[in-house]
Amino acid sequence: METIFKKIYQSQLGNILIEGNEEAITAVHFMEEGQLFDALDINEKVPVIIDHCAFLLNEYFAGRLTDFDIAVKPQGTPFQQEIWKLLMVIPFGTTQSYLELAKKYGDVKAIRAVAAANGKNPVAVIIPCHRVIGSNGELTGYSGKLWRKKWLLQLEQVKAGKQQSLFEY
Repeated sequence: METIFKKIYQSQLGNILIEGNEEAITAVHFMEEGQLFDALDINEKVPVIIDHCAFLLNEYFAGRLTDFDIAVKPQGTPFQQEIWKLLMVIPFGTTQSYLELAKKYGDVKAIRAVAAANGKNPVAVIIPCHRVIGSNGELTGYSGKLWRKKWLLQLEQVKAGKQQSLFEY
């Protein structure tokens, strides 16, 4: 069994747990306030790729990075893997509806399964599940909390040069 290393990255949106091995990032999770670090077995020394992931997240949050060039290897079913690959091609600063994602998958009847797979994405931000919204343009579901999804989308809209915010305050 391969060793998974863990590191806490402190962001503007709270602590983020980065997990991975020597070759790829396996998970990026937002942590909720008060979540205990001790029980997570945080590693003091981690592979270079995990430190690089923290650096890339820092660049993204600072508005200097629009695409993540890092190996990811999330664990999921073959269907989930397909949906996560589709998420990776949603351009920075744009959104797509769950219905559009289901159409790109090739089966509009699979919209609920597509939404469920989107919600199971274990590599937040890097695999941009936050860019998927409801068909009516409203924010729906985000495992990292809707306020974070809104923040991420607004960051991307501003950096992409969009004049108006996607969402009202």
